[in-house]
Amino acid sequence: MVIGGAGSIGSSFIKALLPFKPSKLVVIDLNENGLAELVRDIRSTNGLYVPDEFRCYTLNYADPIFERIFREEKGFDIVANFSAHKHVRSEKDRYSVQALIENNDIKAKKLMDLLTVYPPKHFFCVSTDKAANPVNIMGASKRIMEDLVMAYNKYFKVTTARFANVAFSNGSLLDGWIHRLQKKQPLAAPSDVRRYFVSPEEAGQICMLACILGNGGEVFFPKLGENQMLTFSSICDNFLTFNGLKKDPCSSDDEAKRKAAALDWNDNKYPTVYFHSDTTGEKAYEEFYVPGEKIDMQRFQALGVVEQTTRHDIAEVNGFFEKLESIFAREDFSKAQIIDAIKEFIPNFEHEEKGKNLDQKM
Repeated sequence: MVIGGAGSIGSSFIKALLPFKPSKLVVIDLNENGLAELVRDIRSTNGLYVPDEFRCYTLNYADPIFERIFREEKGFDIVANFSAHKHVRSEKDRYSVQALIENNDIKAKKLMDLLTVYPPKHFFCVSTDKAANPVNIMGASKRIMEDLVMAYNKYFKVTTARFANVAFSNGSLLDGWIHRLQKKQPLAAPSDVRRYFVSPEEAGQICMLACILGNGGEVFFPKLGENQMLTFSSICDNFLTFNGLKKDPCSSDDEAKRKAAALDWNDNKYPTVYFHSDTTGEKAYEEFYVPGEKIDMQRFQALGVVEQTTRHDIAEVNGFFEKLESIFAREDFSKAQIIDAIKEFIPNFEHEEKGKNLDQKM
């Protein structure tokens, strides 16, 4: 079973897994259109194995129907969860923060409790590089998720993976540039934020390898050197070059929008806005592991493994979740209260509120 299988990473995981010829594949996702495209893509790919039992369901993995599938089909050998709020822009205010934590953590706990009744041979849940020394609530929620799922490793094998930004994944800044070109709108990018990048295919392969080759309690990540971190603005330069264009630097959003609206396609200069990041939750660079974690860089040529890390036990996780639920139950709870609670659970959570979020930018 693949939860969140219609997304960029989940669908790539499925394509990496199918050559091993599973007897049955069940895919769960809220995105009905995404599931339709997943089926078309898989069934249209030459030489790709498709099991006779290949079923897709549009539903939430916290729905009673989801539990019924497990109850009536007696569980699955492999369960992989890719359902998550994954964008830093998902933390604007108390409502968006509650939705993020509900999806990434509270619903995930309900899933893990269900799996103790119908235990798989292996459970995989995708994490993020932003879980290492998190500065945003999204990254912190995935670090909490890591502690949560690893606490169930005593019931069945659990692994996860932290990896870089997935280039041109659904909803990403790079994917947005394609839409901006199609709509004749300017391109915007921060010039001071550096990120690691992997392709969707690589992301699916990393997750598949962590699922198949990982030992219980391990976190996989790609071996990428610091010189492989790129700024979004440098990638945007290359994106324009690839499309036969040159950047036309603008000093403001309004200037860029005016120039884009008056574009003459015979002119190969395209309006761009490069800026210094000034929004909440952005980190100048990314990392895959932190001091105190036991790292194995020798087992695989292209992958590193966090063999052991500092984890909370299940009693501490349950206590933290009870605290979150009590905060959410208050009519007047604030985003700051959630941040304070997370800081108690993750002492190295360095969140800085800047009064501006990504939804306030192009």
